Amino acid sequence: MSGFSDNSISTSTHNEFLTGVVERLTFHSEESGYTVARLKAPNARDLITIVGNFANIQPGQTLRLSGIWKEHPNYGSQFQVTSYLETKPATLTGLEKYLGSGLIKGVGPVTAKRIVAHFGLETLDIIENQIQRLAEVSGIAKKRIAMIQTAWQAQKAIKEVMVFLQSHGVSTTYAVKIFKQYGEAAIDTVTNNPYQLATDIYGIGFITADKIARQLGMPPDSPSRYRAGIVHILGEAAEDGHCFLPLPQLIDTAIKQLTVDNHQPSEGNLDEIIKQMKTSGELLVEEFTENKHPPLCYKPAFFKSEQHLAQMVKERLANPINVDLDRVKNWIERFTQAKQIQLSQQQYDAVVMSSYSRVTILTGGPGCGKTFCTHTIVALWKAMGKKIALAAPTGRAAQRLSEMTGIEAKTIHRLLEFDPRTHNFKRGLDYLLDVDAIVIDEASMLDLFLAHSLLKAIPENAQLLLVGDVDQLPSVGPGQVLRDLIDSDQLPVVRLTQVFRQAAQSGIIKAAHSINKGNYPVLESVSLTPQSDCLWIGAPSAEYGVQAICELIKDVIPQLGYNPATDVQVLSPMTKGVVGIRNLNKVLQELINPPSADKAEVTRGGTMRVRDRVIQQVNDYDRGVFNGDLGTIVEIDNEEMEVTVQYNGRDVVYDLADLNEIALAWATTIHKSQGSEYPVVLIPLYTQHYLMLTRNLLYTGLTRAKKLAVLVGPKKAIALSVRQVQDTQRYTRLRERLTRV
Repeated sequence: MSGFSDNSISTSTHNEFLTGVVERLTFHSEESGYTVARLKAPNARDLITIVGNFANIQPGQTLRLSGIWKEHPNYGSQFQVTSYLETKPATLTGLEKYLGSGLIKGVGPVTAKRIVAHFGLETLDIIENQIQRLAEVSGIAKKRIAMIQTAWQAQKAIKEVMVFLQSHGVSTTYAVKIFKQYGEAAIDTVTNNPYQLATDIYGIGFITADKIARQLGMPPDSPSRYRAGIVHILGEAAEDGHCFLPLPQLIDTAIKQLTVDNHQPSEGNLDEIIKQMKTSGELLVEEFTENKHPPLCYKPAFFKSEQHLAQMVKERLANPINVDLDRVKNWIERFTQAKQIQLSQQQYDAVVMSSYSRVTILTGGPGCGKTFCTHTIVALWKAMGKKIALAAPTGRAAQRLSEMTGIEAKTIHRLLEFDPRTHNFKRGLDYLLDVDAIVIDEASMLDLFLAHSLLKAIPENAQLLLVGDVDQLPSVGPGQVLRDLIDSDQLPVVRLTQVFRQAAQSGIIKAAHSINKGNYPVLESVSLTPQSDCLWIGAPSAEYGVQAICELIKDVIPQLGYNPATDVQVLSPMTKGVVGIRNLNKVLQELINPPSADKAEVTRGGTMRVRDRVIQQVNDYDRGVFNGDLGTIVEIDNEEMEVTVQYNGRDVVYDLADLNEIALAWATTIHKSQGSEYPVVLIPLYTQHYLMLTRNLLYTGLTRAKKLAVLVGPKKAIALSVRQVQDTQRYTRLRERLTRV
């Protein structure tokens, strides 16, 4: 153990031992386990800074550390930890911190203080061997004792998993998830097939699983490693919107990603693995007789969904409806006269078409009357006696659709009755929707699987109207369904292009159409008396951009009559960087929702507190919240170790171990904003986002603003966005399947 003299610590180059109590965490990464903490050691006058990777570390833990002393140029002496063991806390203060650190559900700081005050240094032995004696402590009922006992036993089992995984760089959060998933079989599962983690547990991908596998001694040329790598690569491609990868590209990518420690997979080996995966049904390879097409590699679900979706659309198109068009046109004339409105020729054509077509697509930019045209079609369907359903991919879009038509609209997941137990929709081929006609708004957000599930649930004799702006970003999920349906030239499509007079007064709408045509938009400089709803502030650097956003939110936005906490959404092209959403969220949280005594908070990688706006990052079918849903933290219970988030009036509860499913959302990416609208949108654009700056990205971000949009950044970055057309082709074959005879 290191010795101490006065207040100085000698620097060493050989391993020493240090024992002490963790006083507080300065920094802890849930992903890597990298930690900077302050340790109280016996005989040391001041707290000691320790630095290292810890699978599980909490204030109050007593640790025996091995490592070396180093002198940091800015932070002084630090103990660099190479390994550690946890021992029982030896002091009352240590016991209080240990029990109240969030380690055991049901015991927070207050309860921990009462327990330790009653049992003293025997506390842990009492919990381990005589837990019913906790009833002696004021305020602890039998129900709480049972909860503590369950949590204590789970912690013992988890600790075994933690110890096993500690040397493999797996964080506390993921270790808890592994235990939740596999229970007592966790260690066996990880040992026998570590790649199963990438399939079963959100947040653990192939790279992490591969590190664990390698450290467990799995050879780099293991067939199971190659198989898992190929599945991972196709999964990554799906995250980029692809439904398949051409065989040569899959093999090239696999060679790059699976090369490690001078071992490079051969093309022949990978080709053989792919053939085996095809035989076993893990992979579906579509081959072509003509030479121009290489074989295409699909995950089976992607191929079957794409093929079946095309088949269902073609079957509906082959079965048009016989209607009396004269009666339809007479109804339109009476309806427009009674409402004292006038349809454009394009809108008129869309309404007539919707009377007889099984599937109709209505597309167009902002201000071109999609909403009013949809309202008229719904009114026509009502007059024809049809049973109508309305839906959209997101809750906010469904709410807008409902307000516009006066009919209840649901999210597509609600419409199809998602069952969290089976992770499937109840509605489908065997349990069809009871509808004659259905409207789907924000159809550009439909990915392959959601579109396939939707078509399966719609009766063959029902009508479908897809409404969406095809010039927006494509779906976050795989495919580009709306684009492929339109480009196939097989479906009736009406594109609204005429901007109505009232909408033409909006600077946002004018700018959006200019951008869509490839022209630089007219933007007014920010002032306290703006004449336009589309403004610009030319902060020259990213650092100035962050400062400008803060000044807008703090000073300008309130004076224009908006509430920064509820009305403003910052949308950035990227996650990383100075004006990426990670940094912006930290800055905006401190500005809009700073810490205070009346707001509970929790730190897991980053800090979240009551009243923070958060976004769901993954589809969580058990809780009924989906990727992109925005909510507000309404309660943090550090005793129960739960965080409650309110989504559209509905409370959803998260365990602390599941907090990586949500993230701060004072700033979000433009991709995540699809289907939503906000009163005020602020969009930072800088050339450091070069790869992301595209016309449809800027167009999508700008059209999220209902009342005010402010672009922040140099004109060069805005011009680059306008010029740069998204040229990355998504690998899909829905269009080809629709045109195939």
